[in-house]
Amino acid sequence: MSYSVFVDTALQLPAPDVEALIEGRVIAAMPRIFIEPGRSFALYPANISSNLLPQEQYYRSSFLPITKTSFSQLTSETILIKAWAKCEFCQILNDPESLEAVSQLTVWTTEALQQILQQRRYIFLAHLRVYLLPQPLEMPVHPSGNFVSLPKSLTVTDSTPVLSESIFAKRRQKLEKLEPPEHPELEELQSALVHLSTTNPKAKQLDAEIKIFLGWSSDKPVKPIKPDLAWIKTIAALGNRTKELDTDKSNYQAGTDFEIVVRDSLEFLGFTIDYAHKGGAGGLDLLCSKPYPLVGECKAGKKIPNDTAVQLLNLGTLRLKDAEMLKKATKLIIGPGVPTTQLMDAAKVHGMAIMNPETLEKLVKLQSNYPNSVDLFKLKEYLKPGQSDDEVAKYIEQVEQEIKVRSHLVQLVKDYLEKTQSQNVRFGELYGVYAYSNPPQPLLSRKQLHEVTVELSSPLTGYLGREKGNDAEGDRFYFLRDLRLDD
Repeated sequence: MSYSVFVDTALQLPAPDVEALIEGRVIAAMPRIFIEPGRSFALYPANISSNLLPQEQYYRSSFLPITKTSFSQLTSETILIKAWAKCEFCQILNDPESLEAVSQLTVWTTEALQQILQQRRYIFLAHLRVYLLPQPLEMPVHPSGNFVSLPKSLTVTDSTPVLSESIFAKRRQKLEKLEPPEHPELEELQSALVHLSTTNPKAKQLDAEIKIFLGWSSDKPVKPIKPDLAWIKTIAALGNRTKELDTDKSNYQAGTDFEIVVRDSLEFLGFTIDYAHKGGAGGLDLLCSKPYPLVGECKAGKKIPNDTAVQLLNLGTLRLKDAEMLKKATKLIIGPGVPTTQLMDAAKVHGMAIMNPETLEKLVKLQSNYPNSVDLFKLKEYLKPGQSDDEVAKYIEQVEQEIKVRSHLVQLVKDYLEKTQSQNVRFGELYGVYAYSNPPQPLLSRKQLHEVTVELSSPLTGYLGREKGNDAEGDRFYFLRDLRLDD
């Protein structure tokens, strides 16, 4: 439940330190005074430093790009306050041997910490739970001081924490015990992505995922940055074209456009297209060689002509030059409307599946939202002779249901580990939790659930990690990344 806090002061800290707190890169600050746990205040990014060392020696090299940006954004007249914090603990450091460990868990160099300790005799390390303000507060630059008064008091809430409670607790425990970071190499990689992520969408997504993995940002799922796949939304529209709607295009051009988008669709689903054969007048529209032979005809307009099945049969025979091979090949007609009785009868006799453009579009959207989710061999089983849209719809629903189960299981592991503060969960325990978790489909057997959990921990999926036990019940699993359901 959210609660409100009254804040009327701000703690002055060097601007880079404030930025590190807001990013979730650190959870601690070095005030000059001891701060009572429980005290709340805004975070004031000031143009101050220790005056002991230059920035290049004061901050760790991986943090220097952000340091320079933070100072360059400051003006001489006003500053922006973007967050407030609550002090959860104030650690007192006076042991020089502990400073290297502190440096590894923060943004300051060991040399800088040594200099500060020589000057002050103590280092106050305030553990801060940071929350974002709904709107930044602009205020005049204040000369100096530890705490400064805000121009107006704020009533703030804890509804937008930078880090979740569980992640903050883990980070705080590491800092109190001065345990080394688990993935220093990923921290270096993240720092290398700082500038690249401003112009490269893939680098930006990788940067966000690394931050979540390191516990530097909230545990909200990262929405994948997808390539431009706007063409997928045109599949049904192109298939349902009519001469009246395309006054600037001939029927031939409209049909060619649909052929192209259908070939793109099948290739996107995983078929290997024979591009040496491009269809056109008197030609076979579709020829796929892998993972199994598929021949097809595309018809754009109001309805599929009656002679399409005969046309596909004749053109397929001419193209493959082998009647037995054509008999074994999957035969597909893609076009709009409800097939006539004559077309349906011919399709059933010759083993041809008929699919509407809308159904093809749904299949391609499924593949786009969940890459490699469409199993072409399983799809083949649903391409029944005659109108096959209802059967393919069943397949799409089945795949979506399987994805929901997997997403539920990943979230279940994540929530359980956060609640119990455990590193992993034994499969025997996980099944018990799963049984009472209101899963999105009828309860899986222990064997089925174990198979799904192992699948999710495969290196090729990487949603969970697995520590193999002596048997299935002894396998242990831990959370790696979210399996996000598409909105």
